[in-house]
Amino acid sequence: MLEVGSLVDGKYKILNKVGQGGMSVVYLAMNERANKQWAVKEVRKDGVLDFESVKQGLVAETDILKRLSHPHLPSIVDVIDTDDSFIIIMDYVQGNSLDKALKEFGAQPQEEVIEWSKQLCDVLGYLHTRQPAIIYRDMKPANVMLKPDGNISLIDFGTAREHKASKVEDTTCLGTRGYAAPEQYGGMGQTDARTDIYCLGATIYHLVTGMNPSQPPYEIRPITEINPALSTGLEKIITKCTQNNPADRYQSCAELMYDLEHYKDFEDEHIRQQRNKLKLFVSSVALTVVFAAVSVWALLSGQAAKSADYDVRLGKADNVQAYYDTILVDPTRTEAYIGIENTDTMGLIDFLIDDGELSADDNKVLSTLSVALDDNSGKYTKSVDVLEKLKDSNPEGYKQVCYEIGETYIFYYNVGVEKDKYQAASTWLKETVDDYPVAKIYCDISSSLQNIDKYVKAEQTAKLYEEFENLWGEVETLHDEVADSEDDLKIHVWNAIVSMINSNCKEFCEVASKNELKSMLNKISAETKTITNTFLKDKIAELQSNTEITVSKIDTVKD
Repeated sequence: MLEVGSLVDGKYKILNKVGQGGMSVVYLAMNERANKQWAVKEVRKDGVLDFESVKQGLVAETDILKRLSHPHLPSIVDVIDTDDSFIIIMDYVQGNSLDKALKEFGAQPQEEVIEWSKQLCDVLGYLHTRQPAIIYRDMKPANVMLKPDGNISLIDFGTAREHKASKVEDTTCLGTRGYAAPEQYGGMGQTDARTDIYCLGATIYHLVTGMNPSQPPYEIRPITEINPALSTGLEKIITKCTQNNPADRYQSCAELMYDLEHYKDFEDEHIRQQRNKLKLFVSSVALTVVFAAVSVWALLSGQAAKSADYDVRLGKADNVQAYYDTILVDPTRTEAYIGIENTDTMGLIDFLIDDGELSADDNKVLSTLSVALDDNSGKYTKSVDVLEKLKDSNPEGYKQVCYEIGETYIFYYNVGVEKDKYQAASTWLKETVDDYPVAKIYCDISSSLQNIDKYVKAEQTAKLYEEFENLWGEVETLHDEVADSEDDLKIHVWNAIVSMINSNCKEFCEVASKNELKSMLNKISAETKTITNTFLKDKIAELQSNTEITVSKIDTVKD
């Protein structure tokens, strides 16, 4: 076991033990250089009978989490495989599980359960819309942490899997009895998004009734039979979630989210009231016409006020939340993302790279571009997909924002691994390939780098060098494509090309001649000398130095 006060990987100081399971111990640690607390999960090899099997599960879990970024998910920041143990460094989620709240206090207040359910629905929807979709498969109160601010965090991805459209059913039956959907036991097709919806319905049932579906008689009864004060609308939602046939459940988290937000509309008394209101509607049509003119005037006045509010907020924005607040005022505008050209007003993207790099924390901001809305209780926020709103109302502006974000990843992302940088960029750039030719080149480069990594691991030499040949072709195309671009963009692209040649020097020498490589680099060096912009002087000098170093490196490669 790790000792309190010891350092893990030279930077994570162990403060105390916060939890222990059958195979692992979780510690609270502090990265003193970053002044941030982390959770350190240790699985010791001498404490597990079949460590390799356990390790495979841990690797699968960390691989999934490392690719995710969402306000209700912990982030993986480091994985350390030592001689004695397997250690995972992740976000420290302060609070207690909902399972503990049930044990201490029994059934939870209905309104709070509905707000937690919305957050869980939001995070499951995020998982289901990844490519490929991620199916969580073990939703239950024990896997949901309630934080001091009233928000929740979904933990433990040990049973999660990527959805494979070609598979008939899951290989392994996983999940917790009572919460698990019928298809998780095999023989009914593979698990998909509707499986998680079943599990969420069972979890909601447990939270509002205090009746544990994983204990005998393993049933989910109508909640108003257990507590008549509970909502009949919520009862209908839980019933639909937990249908045995997946086709009879909600088909997506978006559908479920809508009904959770409008659960009172499904209550029996409410439906009767709505029928009475319908009778009054016919007689009110005439009045509606009269009020229409007034409404138009009010709408135009409101739009002008909204525009002015947006401009004032953007001019004062000096932190991420301020940009979020500006975006929320009018999600159809792009200025809060990309700034206003030829002015000092910067947008969120430039604000994040104002220090010269896109950090891991900045990446988290861009990966979860949403706005948190308070419901006035001070306890619950929900995420609004403002980019989706921009895409629907302003498609051209949406593509411009995606392109700017994609290029930001290529030129500024401080990730250290070339393929990861391009993969992050291609997530955004693939939305813009029809309008931005360079975007397609970047996406093709990303694809080549991913294939290269795959072939290296598989030791497929022939395919590896075939992919490097494709990559070299994309590099040449990229250089030609930016010939008429602005000076600062040229320098960014040339830096990317020089860096790529430097990183893959030996392999490029296998698919192109040394003279071809040096010709490209010398051309870049010569073209930089034609740039007269004095503000770019230092960047040009740095680029020319890197170019010379790379040319020298090519000469050292053995023929």
